Amino acid sequence: MARTIQCISPIDGSVYAEREPLSLAAATAAVAEAAAAQRAWEATPLQSRIERVLAGVKALGDMNAEIATELAWQMGRPVRYGGEFSGVNERANYMASIAEAALAPIEIENSAAFIRRIERKPLGVVLVVAPWNYPYLTAINTILPALIAGNAVVLKHSSQTLLAGDRLASAFHAGGVPPAVFQNLVLDHATTASLIGSKSFGFVNFTGSVAGGKAMEEAAAGTFTAVGTELGGKDPGYVMDDANLDAAVDTLVDGAMYNAGQCCCGIERIYVCEKYFDEFVAKAVAIVEQYKLGNPLHQDTTLGPMANVRFADQVRSQIADALADGAKALIDPALFPNDGGAYLMPQILVNVTHNMRIMREESFGPVVGIMKVKDDDEAIALMNDSDFGLTASLWTNDSARAERVAQRLQTGTVFMNRCDYLDPALCWTGCKDTGRGGSLSVIAFHNLTRPMSFHFKKL
Repeated sequence: MARTIQCISPIDGSVYAEREPLSLAAATAAVAEAAAAQRAWEATPLQSRIERVLAGVKALGDMNAEIATELAWQMGRPVRYGGEFSGVNERANYMASIAEAALAPIEIENSAAFIRRIERKPLGVVLVVAPWNYPYLTAINTILPALIAGNAVVLKHSSQTLLAGDRLASAFHAGGVPPAVFQNLVLDHATTASLIGSKSFGFVNFTGSVAGGKAMEEAAAGTFTAVGTELGGKDPGYVMDDANLDAAVDTLVDGAMYNAGQCCCGIERIYVCEKYFDEFVAKAVAIVEQYKLGNPLHQDTTLGPMANVRFADQVRSQIADALADGAKALIDPALFPNDGGAYLMPQILVNVTHNMRIMREESFGPVVGIMKVKDDDEAIALMNDSDFGLTASLWTNDSARAERVAQRLQTGTVFMNRCDYLDPALCWTGCKDTGRGGSLSVIAFHNLTRPMSFHFKKL
């Protein structure tokens, strides 16, 4: 019998949810059912698909109170922050609003001599392999446009957030998406790789680690299956000498610490001009000292546990190595007596360099290193000195200066005077080891469909 897949709660180490993974035969049959159902779904009028998908999103919103508590148990986010429905709803409404235009044929000629046009066709069955840190927001980025475009979707959710897949399936089925068209399957790694390797999917979307992304591409090698990935990040913030300092501190610290630092586009390193360095650091420390680390089920908790003890231990290891190499920790451990196990106190480090793991490896935890820089050139060189490229956050009141800096950055998204936000009208994408492809915006519809050309000559 296959080993069960368990969600170990970071709150107390208990088994919060448990599922039996499908056998390869059962999973293959489920995907075949999805492929058969996809043809009828594709033939369903676009407006009907949109209405059903949006009805599913509404049904998900009706579950939000229960979802917020489930998220606390599964991955540690405090209940005071609610679920993820606000972002899901924003993205759903925007993607629905642009669908008709994004999927419309491109008419080249319709004359007495020729009909020439390009249409967009769904890819068939789309596999979405979703992560635990934002289990609804990240999954919905691909699920929504895939379903609206006429694809069937198979969701494989993280073991850390097993219940999120159940909730998504229940919601979309309640909204009118046929059960075979949207399926939440509990799969182990070997079965997932076998399905991909047997050309079961028209597209694979994976959000997770670099190692996981490599495994997806290896499974798809030689199948010509398109694979879209969002992998690691080490997103920088840069505070220039004309920035609004208070706004920069408040936003960047929140971007580094929110969700216990477990954000795909969270701030992991900060570069501050000489003029503001000391003041920025002092203000940042004052903010972090006010956090309350504790049980995420309590309303006064502002910082919950990390999703797993091993994730917290990895960040502790990075911090310890940095301190051994000369970094200085500014947050007093005495302020956070709950530190231990999955509960990781927040930390700010100075005297850091790019020779330290803490400034080069993804931390994905409540820690940030802050460095002083003398000018834009130095900041740009440091921001680009990374294996990753998801977002960068620039702080200045001069948009022309921000534009000049942004054009020299190797990243997927550049923010000015904000961070840690996904604008559904813009493509969410990365470069280098962060991965390839893009979700949201009109680009998502293009990535989840294929072009088909029609060239008709009239005789």
